[in-house]
Amino acid sequence: MAAVLDTPMGLITYTDEIIAKIAGLRAIECYGIVGMASINASDGIGTLLKRENLKKGVKVKSNGTDNVIVELYVIVKYGLSISVVAKNIIDTVKYGVEKATGLNVKEVNIIVQGIKI
Repeated sequence: MAAVLDTPMGLITYTDEIIAKIAGLRAIECYGIVGMASINASDGIGTLLKRENLKKGVKVKSNGTDNVIVELYVIVKYGLSISVVAKNIIDTVKYGVEKATGLNVKEVNIIVQGIKI
């Protein structure tokens, strides 16, 4: 699906892929995150994704309005407070996506797929 922003000059449609890319780029800037993990970690071990594949670690849910929900699958650095790192990621991604697109980010959910030493 896609998110749609209604402006006085017309509609702006954002695909889930572009929102995922923005969210992934903002997330890896955060302190304490080693990188993004693949959503399809069937064996329970998070696979670290390269920078060009960040959107594979992000799931975006949109319903054709200007509201979106972002899920990030991350690998964090060992020895840090996961809750503090997650809060930082949530704040950074929410601000970054809203600033870049004008959309309303309703939720940012963090799924920790692994910890790297």
